[in-house]
Amino acid sequence: MAISYKDAGVDVTAGYKAVDLIKNSVRSTFDQNVLGDIGSFGGFYSIENFDLKKPVLVSGTDGVGTKLKYAFSLNKFDTVGIDCVAMCVNDIVCLGAKPLFFLDYIATGKLLPESVASIVSGIANGCKEAGCSLIGGETAEMPGFYKTNEFDLAGFTTGIVDRDKIISGSSIRPGDILVGFASSGAHSNGYSLIRQLFNPDDLELLNSYSDELDKTIGEALLTPTRIYVKTVLDIISKFEVLGLAHITGGGFIENIPRMIPAGYGVSIDRASYDVPNLFKLIVSKAGISTEQAYNTFNMGIGLVACVKESIASDFISYANSIGEQAYCIGHVTATSEVRL
Repeated sequence: MAISYKDAGVDVTAGYKAVDLIKNSVRSTFDQNVLGDIGSFGGFYSIENFDLKKPVLVSGTDGVGTKLKYAFSLNKFDTVGIDCVAMCVNDIVCLGAKPLFFLDYIATGKLLPESVASIVSGIANGCKEAGCSLIGGETAEMPGFYKTNEFDLAGFTTGIVDRDKIISGSSIRPGDILVGFASSGAHSNGYSLIRQLFNPDDLELLNSYSDELDKTIGEALLTPTRIYVKTVLDIISKFEVLGLAHITGGGFIENIPRMIPAGYGVSIDRASYDVPNLFKLIVSKAGISTEQAYNTFNMGIGLVACVKESIASDFISYANSIGEQAYCIGHVTATSEVRL
């Protein structure tokens, strides 16, 4: 008895339909540097138009993680693509790099073209928000490996920066000021703990309205990650930024030290901004310590910049004037520790 690929669980025609559905979303991200069209064996992006003396390519990759569980339960796939883009582009812009292009990888148990189209529309929206082009990707149908209505989502980005303008953090010294930029929520980190507090299979809970959050629990937990690219590229063209840290898994305690020279530390003033109610609710339900909270979540700050004290006030005023919520949250210290 003959067994076809479709009998084995892989429907290639669904893949063709998915590609057809995503074409417009993908093309909407193209700029003048994209060569060719989707469907080739690779994506082309020209860097000949960048007037840089010593161009350096900077790459980053990441995924959405277990936040996807809430997307599965609520059958809402148009925001997790933004998360995927954000987790990648926010990393490389911390080095001063402008994201150029993005590629995605979607692995699923059964390829549902409409769901893929919704995911990719979110990725395209994230790319446009970051000012980069979606030039390729891969959709893998893996029956028996993932559940029919579930998938994994990861991405890869490449950016460019002039070698002399790389933000390395090497000139940071004690007394320099830390400026925090507000997050949009939990972004895409800490969800393995969050899932223990808010069961992703409990639709009644997810659809319940929270007065504290001013939205449903599900809406709060699926709020996409804020993309800081355009803000960062703007401010580094106007101010001397010594270092930047994207606050992801590991929170303040793991990520802020990554931009600071060895031997130095930071002192964080937790009263310098209002911690969003989402994090207060999470910390209360989990019963975790302050240190554990700041070592797991972004606690309302998704990006931290380090600047000289002499420009900190102007820097914060400008950031707020372009739509960010920026706060002086602390300073660099001479001791190698993160003090909260």
